[in-house]
Amino acid sequence: MSDLILFWHRRDLRICDHTGLAAARKQTPKVVGVFCLDPQILQRDDIAPARVDYMIGCLQSLQQGYLQAGSQLLILQNNPVTAIPNLAEALNAKAVFWNWDVEPYAQIRDRDVISALKAKGIQTLEQNWDQLLHSPDEIFSGAKTPYTVYTPFWKNWNSKPKQPPLATLANCENLTDAEQEIAKNSGVINLPSAQDLGFHWDGELILAPGEIAAQERLESFTNYAINSYDQQRNYPDVEGTSLLSPALKFGVLGIRTIWQLTTELLANSNSEEVTNNITTWQKELAWREFYQHAMYHFPELAEGAYRDVFKNFPWQNNEKHFQAWCEGKTGYPIVDAAMRQLNETGWMHNRCRMIVANFLTKDLIINPQWGEKYFMQKLIDGDLSANNGGWQWSASSGMDPKPLRIFNPASQAQKFDPEGEYIRQWVKELRSVDTTYLISGKIPPLELQSINYPAPIVDHKKQQALFKQLYQEQKEVHS
Repeated sequence: MSDLILFWHRRDLRICDHTGLAAARKQTPKVVGVFCLDPQILQRDDIAPARVDYMIGCLQSLQQGYLQAGSQLLILQNNPVTAIPNLAEALNAKAVFWNWDVEPYAQIRDRDVISALKAKGIQTLEQNWDQLLHSPDEIFSGAKTPYTVYTPFWKNWNSKPKQPPLATLANCENLTDAEQEIAKNSGVINLPSAQDLGFHWDGELILAPGEIAAQERLESFTNYAINSYDQQRNYPDVEGTSLLSPALKFGVLGIRTIWQLTTELLANSNSEEVTNNITTWQKELAWREFYQHAMYHFPELAEGAYRDVFKNFPWQNNEKHFQAWCEGKTGYPIVDAAMRQLNETGWMHNRCRMIVANFLTKDLIINPQWGEKYFMQKLIDGDLSANNGGWQWSASSGMDPKPLRIFNPASQAQKFDPEGEYIRQWVKELRSVDTTYLISGKIPPLELQSINYPAPIVDHKKQQALFKQLYQEQKEVHS
């Protein structure tokens, strides 16, 4: 058996600050990367073209990183349960390492890969949680149970020391010519484009793929926008957020690197305001981890509501209303602007994600799983845990101390887009409409006709009353 260790990348597409790669490199200089294009993922009906395009770009960047480290990244396109063990066996690898994932499919797949590798006498690494600052088995309540409420989770999670960033992979040995030939005969292919895989994305990406682009964005954000993050993050016409969610989704940045930078910023903060802004962003990072821990401990979240009252909720599920919501043609300007931003860019501002999710579930009374799936079909940063957690928060169906949360779309527009700049940017037919009408949503009927914009498809007050009635009835059933 050779000294070769194959490192199987999934949502950790980088070589810097990488838990699994650091562990592999400690054992041998002969560390070779492998990524498997999994048909069971790529053939699902909730895969966004923008997300695949970004992923392929990140893989291209990762290949360059491996070359600079003296090794290479191999590409497979097959079921990883067979493809990874077969490649490891053909190359006579002594081990296959990877980082663990919280998602239900990943958990099952990884157990199957472990079994297949053990059957071939190939070792695997003990659990490594590279995308988390604390593993799901590390953060528990005083009762030794997983947290289902964010605030106490944050207090416990934040109180624990965090691991510093790890060294970058370097000074590796590559495969020999003979091993290269064996790899080709074992299913290794050239990296295809997103279009080769059947995904067509012609738009720009909100974040350029790869480690360098993500590091540059992180530096830019922490040099400027983070200092006003708490105030600016809720205004969709302002670039007040980090836009790093795609990099976090695919692990293009190490979470330890990000966290250490925030702690350094806190140490150098010269005002309470700046400190609050930095802490607010830290709390958003912790929200992502909270949702990942929740998905790990409660995998049933991926299938539906957490709260019993919503498990058999009588959603109206009007398909015409859902289509209008998808297309950004509901007659509610702030909702339509957000949905058009999503459709055109593959991304949506987080405040707007809450607005449109609340509108779909509380105004249109449509099952949140419809919206959750549509988001995954479009989002460049679509992540099961974060997307599911956000949708259940908005629908009031998830882990949330406040059981019912209803947004008024007009109030949200008036508060977070007071000049209508965001609405005008994305709903072109509304650019000439008076701001008062624009943010209230009460555009005169004659003007609606002249600009070819739809009247509101539902009445907010009536739908709000109906939703509350349905909710109360379900509460009584489950009391």
